[in-house]
Amino acid sequence: MSNNRFYQPGALTTGSEVALSDDVFGHVIRVLRLKTDDIIYLFNGDGHDYQAKLTQVSKKQAFARIENSVAVDNESPLRIHLGQGISRGDRMDFTLQKSVELGVNQITPLFTERCGVKLSGERLEKKRQQWQKIVISACEQSGRAQVPEVMPAQPLSQWLNENTDELKLNLHPKAQYSISTLPMQADAVRLLIGPEGGLSNDEISDAGHAGFTDVLLGPRVLRTETAALTAITALQCKFGDL
Repeated sequence: MSNNRFYQPGALTTGSEVALSDDVFGHVIRVLRLKTDDIIYLFNGDGHDYQAKLTQVSKKQAFARIENSVAVDNESPLRIHLGQGISRGDRMDFTLQKSVELGVNQITPLFTERCGVKLSGERLEKKRQQWQKIVISACEQSGRAQVPEVMPAQPLSQWLNENTDELKLNLHPKAQYSISTLPMQADAVRLLIGPEGGLSNDEISDAGHAGFTDVLLGPRVLRTETAALTAITALQCKFGDL
């Protein structure tokens, strides 16, 4: 697949013409300097890639005609919902980007006792939108045509007690099982990862009471972003497509 692949929100239909979004326009015209009749590839999260030809290009707007579509079959059979304790700055961005490349389907940022990020209201929503853009960029790069959703941030206690049929897993250095030795099968996992400093003893206990199974990632202490990506990789090896 060409590197000229971009997320274009809204309906995409073969034979139709669409006005490129501001983000796509900025990249296609201002950065790549593509011109009329050049080919790009668009996706909107419906599981397809759409080949499109630029038809009108001006300094402020560009249009593209959808020429054909192809179903993209690169989603893992394992659905992973990542509950990530909010970490500072680039750590959170890095975790979201790489987790999407590894196949995560949904992400909920979590406020925990040791979360060092204090955001609320409009600032928190802007941060969520920024995280969603990182996810979209990771889909553009990795070839995914379904876009994971970054859910509104919420307290850990609320997320722990949501009603779900997913296999619930929490990392713990003294767990009985590693991911590779889990005795159960799963096609959907809810994975809890703490922030810098990890989860408190009370939060680990609360997770256990909420039905989370403790799992081990080896004898070394991992940073939060390393723990998330290692666990996701192990889950894809155990239940998914790695």
